[in-house]
Amino acid sequence: MIKEYEEKTSSNFKGTIIDTETIGEFNGLYRKTNDSRRYEHIKQVIFGFISKQGLHIFYVKERKEIPELSKKITGFINQLERPFYAFNTDFESGVWFHQLNHKVIFDGELNREKYEPKAEAIRNLGISNYDDPFYDNGLLCMKAWENRQFDKAIAHNRACLLKERDILLQRGCRPPNALKFHR
Repeated sequence: MIKEYEEKTSSNFKGTIIDTETIGEFNGLYRKTNDSRRYEHIKQVIFGFISKQGLHIFYVKERKEIPELSKKITGFINQLERPFYAFNTDFESGVWFHQLNHKVIFDGELNREKYEPKAEAIRNLGISNYDDPFYDNGLLCMKAWENRQFDKAIAHNRACLLKERDILLQRGCRPPNALKFHR
């Protein structure tokens, strides 16, 4: 069963910021490439977005529920307001391409360069941690989900969305890198 977290929050920008949390491993054959197959073994378990309407997070607590979340996202994604932003657009696009069989092109990239760490961006911009229990370490979020620490995983996704909103408002975005979609 898909669970939902919702929060009213002020967001003065056009469009939607998307942040996902996942389980699985990168395909090492495509390390440091722009090939979508790098993400083919990764599964989304948390889908978060923030827009003028507020902050929303959909998540599952069991691996067997992942297909239900995938179906929800596939039916929902086209209802979100464009432009779409993410801190690492390759990641979201690649995961969705392989998991959802859905090609989504993002409009704005929030990292200054492809491998800029989010922790560095928020430190340089003086952005709050927003009670992120993992201080921008997504691997710890994956482990928390696998250990059934869902409150911590949701808190991390929430904090990521708020930080990414602040990054967008403070320094804007850049055009995304071109991800090459392959099966």
